[in-house]
Amino acid sequence: MDKNPIVSVVIPAYNAEEYIAAAIKSVLSQTYSNFEVLVVNDCSTDGTQAIVESFASHDERVCLINLPANMGAPAGPRNIGIQRARGRWIAFLDADDIWHPCKLQRQLDLLEKTGARFCSTQMVDFVDAAQLSLSDARQDQYEWITFLNQMVKFRTPTSSVVAERNLLERYPFNESMSYKAREDLDCWLHCHEEIGRSVKITSPMMGYRIIPGQISGRKWTMFKRHLHVLWRYRFMSGRSLHAGAILFTISHFGLAVYYRWIKKGL
Repeated sequence: MDKNPIVSVVIPAYNAEEYIAAAIKSVLSQTYSNFEVLVVNDCSTDGTQAIVESFASHDERVCLINLPANMGAPAGPRNIGIQRARGRWIAFLDADDIWHPCKLQRQLDLLEKTGARFCSTQMVDFVDAAQLSLSDARQDQYEWITFLNQMVKFRTPTSSVVAERNLLERYPFNESMSYKAREDLDCWLHCHEEIGRSVKITSPMMGYRIIPGQISGRKWTMFKRHLHVLWRYRFMSGRSLHAGAILFTISHFGLAVYYRWIKKGL
């Protein structure tokens, strides 16, 4: 394994045997190669561990981290991955999602070009990986995402994010179960409050897998979790959003009808 990987890819995994091979392959197929892959196994009871061990035995960039107890949500495994990471940049990938082969290279090039500290990309929903089509991105295909943009409509898909490790060390994912499935919203808001804005590639370089029964499909549950996160959010000054939490929750889910149901992406 490279002694100084530039990028640490963190993949939380729990009972992901059906999809994790495709996720890892999409990382190992990247045109950019100076990375480590940290798969944090949250006490899976299926074949997840054996699949990751097989990859690790053939590619020293892949590292399996087995947790001693189940943490119940991806926030904890992601935080452990960040703690174990050696790269300057942290990239996140959920065990059932897939990357475009040029994703990391395009993002690192854009981070260098703009001096940004946080980068994301557009995504597209998919059910069958065989039918997933991801396009490459031109150098001019990007936009800036501000803190206010994130409030009005969540704009940074977690499996698309590449961010500075020291930024994420300061703002870890909230591991409370009341934040489950919205811990990324809380983390990205804190990051954007500090950095002001991030850069986003306006081309889908990541596929978000739609699985029946996943929590993101339970709209009322997600609405309540979103509101909970915003209601409890505290700015660096200590002030809260107050009624703004309700307003921004409504704006997010109103715009989600267009982005997720019509465009099938984010």
